[in-house]
Amino acid sequence: MTSLHRFAMWASLVLLVAATTLFAVGRPQIAGPVLVVLFALAAFGVRGNEKLRGISFSLLIFAAVSFALCWPAPLVSWGEFQLSALIVPLLQIIMFGMGTAMSARDFVGIVKSPKAVFIGLACQFTLMPFVGAGLASAFDFGPEVAAGIILIGAAPSGLASNVMAYIGKANLALSVTLTSVATLLAPFITPFYMQWLAGQYVPIDTWGMMWSIIQITILPIVAGLIFNHFLHGRTGWLDRLMPKVSMLGIALILMIMTAGGRDNLLEIGLMLIVVALLHNVAGYLLGYWSCRALRLDEKSCRTIAFEVGLQNAGLATGLAQTMGKMATVGLVPTVFGSLMNVTGAALATWWRDRPTGDDERLGPEPLSEPAFHSKKGTPSGA
Repeated sequence: MTSLHRFAMWASLVLLVAATTLFAVGRPQIAGPVLVVLFALAAFGVRGNEKLRGISFSLLIFAAVSFALCWPAPLVSWGEFQLSALIVPLLQIIMFGMGTAMSARDFVGIVKSPKAVFIGLACQFTLMPFVGAGLASAFDFGPEVAAGIILIGAAPSGLASNVMAYIGKANLALSVTLTSVATLLAPFITPFYMQWLAGQYVPIDTWGMMWSIIQITILPIVAGLIFNHFLHGRTGWLDRLMPKVSMLGIALILMIMTAGGRDNLLEIGLMLIVVALLHNVAGYLLGYWSCRALRLDEKSCRTIAFEVGLQNAGLATGLAQTMGKMATVGLVPTVFGSLMNVTGAALATWWRDRPTGDDERLGPEPLSEPAFHSKKGTPSGA
């Protein structure tokens, strides 16, 4: 760790004490900006530590969300233009980037180890929708927030699961396969669960939601696959650029969502954080121990734990936008998405230093430079 990284870490600790004190004495208007600087410094500081650098992006997300809470106005509208209109295009760019990094071998795991793929998909799409529905029923939220909790549970896994699988020395090839297949299945499964479990809370246009998911995920991924097929090896600049674009896009989406739902978030935020933690931890535990009970190897158990516990909050955000319920349904993926980055990074870092007991991998050995991390082999985005 360089002296600059060390200084940033110590400065962030001092600011943590300052922010805590300011909140305690009733000065949140000053504590908020302190939090922004705190998280930004911490994100830079941990980059100097090999064991902690995996949480750098998570800390940047917290800095972005804190900024949106302190200064929401410029993230809501510019004149007559509502920034919420950027959410779907940003998601489509991120999904296009995912497509450019994919190829047929990302699906080879289905043939080589169908049991692990089937178990992973079954856990993803049978456990989490009902966990979400149970939490929505158990807590006294408004109907639209309850629908948002079910939506995040019914969403597929996101790119964050691939990053965490890489950090946590899990089965990276299996993770990529599961994320890809779950994303392709989402247009058919997510609307079904929303109609079944969330229809009692808000009206659900099943076919409209299906088409929205296809527009947000499938079409951009297919475009990326086509781009990759015809221009493979000729666009190294794009491989280097897309992870950075994805990072920026994810942060900007969360900032826009946080700013748009700021008042509701400040009103029910603490309870929603509790529900997000319960939902997230339930996903890790149920995913991991279901696989242990079914006698999968340790790497696959870790992988499926990430796949089940880390939902695609970005997709849920986009669907909330298309439903016209940004400040209510969309509030849930904002909180869940921010929190999942932190818990996922913490679990991955903890697992990284613990042996798996096996060296088996699903499919071909993953590239030393997967699409979602930088050329130096460290995660650069989710």
